[in-house]
Amino acid sequence: MTIDFKGRVAIVTGAGGGLGRQHALALAARGAKVLVNDLGGARDGSGGSVSAAEAVAAEIRAAGGEALANGASVTDFTAVQGMVQRAVDAWGRVDILINNAGILRDKSFAKMELADFQLVLDVHLMGAVHCSKAVWPLMNAQKYGRILMTTSSSGLYGNFGQSNYSAAKMGLVGLMQTLALEGAKNDIRVNCLAPTAATRMTEGLLPQAVLDALQPEAVVPAMLVLVAQEAPSRTILCAGAGVFEAAHITLTQGAWIGGDAQAPERLMDRLGEVTDRTGEIVPRDGSAQSTNELSQALKNATRSA
Repeated sequence: MTIDFKGRVAIVTGAGGGLGRQHALALAARGAKVLVNDLGGARDGSGGSVSAAEAVAAEIRAAGGEALANGASVTDFTAVQGMVQRAVDAWGRVDILINNAGILRDKSFAKMELADFQLVLDVHLMGAVHCSKAVWPLMNAQKYGRILMTTSSSGLYGNFGQSNYSAAKMGLVGLMQTLALEGAKNDIRVNCLAPTAATRMTEGLLPQAVLDALQPEAVVPAMLVLVAQEAPSRTILCAGAGVFEAAHITLTQGAWIGGDAQAPERLMDRLGEVTDRTGEIVPRDGSAQSTNELSQALKNATRSA
């Protein structure tokens, strides 16, 4: 099966360089019309210029593709709406949204200013909310859409000095879970990509030999699969150096402990049983937790009667 995007329109945020640029080029190479968005700021989000987005759009056009450049900040919903409207005015629809824009302001939590925490949330999490909200009515009306959130191992598993980034990236997973449920009836599929790639965002964080092995191009296959017509939904793919994994948020079987005055001590004694991953599940939705809890509680009540 060949994955192609002929007739599809894609918006890629943060596409002026690094991984976003590779996403835009790959989509265009397979037939998509691409709106290349990039604020053109520094790694910490300061400054801005549309020149980076223009350069990528020009690169796509030089290769025979169709592309537009846009310098909107994903933190500005009005500007994002204008960006989406530009794609619609030019090409009539939006089929694919890749939420890739991001910044870093790393510090230990003790030393981090709240303003730096808020800004990272605004760019990564609220930026994805703004872009997804702007395309949502279009995708619902055309009964087709593919949205990709860029999460991170830092969000899934934590990373020292990145409390702001980790919180934003895990927030994107929760956003994916619910949008995938709400969009399913209109064939809107929503997924997450957790990339490991050598980009401007990782400069100075890893040894050069490691960075050389982590070329952004190696992540692109996961992106293409997650926004294809045959894409899954509610899937978290991890990718780096040509290796692809899937991450899951699971629920253990747990144990009925009760809620009386001695429940805390019993829970402490049986914590190993509660956290035992044997038979764990990937819940269909948030009701799985309460369903499991009520089922076990009712079974215990029946046995005690």
